[in-house]
Amino acid sequence: METINKQQKRRSRIFSAEARVAYICLIPAFLGLIFLTYLPLVGVLGISLTNWTGLKSPVFIGFDNYIKIFTTDPYIKDSIISTIYYAALSVAGSMIYSLFIALLLNRKIPARGFFRAVFYVPYVLPAAAIYVGWSWLYEGNFGFFNYVLSELGLKKILFIADSSFVVPSLSMISVWLAGNLIVIFLAGLQNVPAVYHEAAEVDGAGGWKRFRHITLPCMTPIIFYNLLMSLIANLQVVTPALALTNGGPGNSSRFLTYLMYDQAFVNYKLGYACATTLIIFAILAVFTTLLFRTSGRWIYNEGGDDK
Repeated sequence: METINKQQKRRSRIFSAEARVAYICLIPAFLGLIFLTYLPLVGVLGISLTNWTGLKSPVFIGFDNYIKIFTTDPYIKDSIISTIYYAALSVAGSMIYSLFIALLLNRKIPARGFFRAVFYVPYVLPAAAIYVGWSWLYEGNFGFFNYVLSELGLKKILFIADSSFVVPSLSMISVWLAGNLIVIFLAGLQNVPAVYHEAAEVDGAGGWKRFRHITLPCMTPIIFYNLLMSLIANLQVVTPALALTNGGPGNSSRFLTYLMYDQAFVNYKLGYACATTLIIFAILAVFTTLLFRTSGRWIYNEGGDDK
């Protein structure tokens, strides 16, 4: 009995020492969260309750900025619609495209490493070069896409100068830039147990059945992660509007983050811009909460525990 008590005390001391080390190692992370995330967020909330141009002292006006946004702002409705529309197209397209390419690159093909690099490179290219290149492809008269359409006898399309096509055209660029998702999907595919596929193949299951009943369920945690990251990134889209369209034509690509940029750095309405920022944050929170709430219904947990 005495020996057991000594062992328990020793384990307790070891556990306490490990806990202290863990807490000490977590201090930098906590400090980063506090000073780089939570305090700036509180600051944005405070500024959103003021009328501030950055040149004079801020004047407290309460919730007037929020009231103006939802009652008199001519852009907010179109901005919300265009942002959600862009995010829906980009997320859906990126997920399908990146998973399909990852499945191909996971097969034993010649020069597999080269092709993996080729599909990842767009993700690391400078944004300015990317959008300049795509602006040439989309050019209304002599762009490559319109050249192909004219050779096929079809009518030319004003890809980024027509309000009907601008958001799908910009989302196509986002899909092309999904090299990071491809890499993550590849890592997930390589961790799918080969024994499952071998057993299913012995039972006579074809490629589609193996993908549907083995690969896809095992990949659901990776799909969830990529879906979440892609959703967050695309709901905060701003670079395509800044580089290619300036929010046009009309308001069709005046995304919420671009609207916030325009208010803050063009019109110098910093309080108003911070209020718009918190609206973006609220929309992000709603979509991510919905994603987490529904994830338990479709994420496969190999251990069998409920989410």
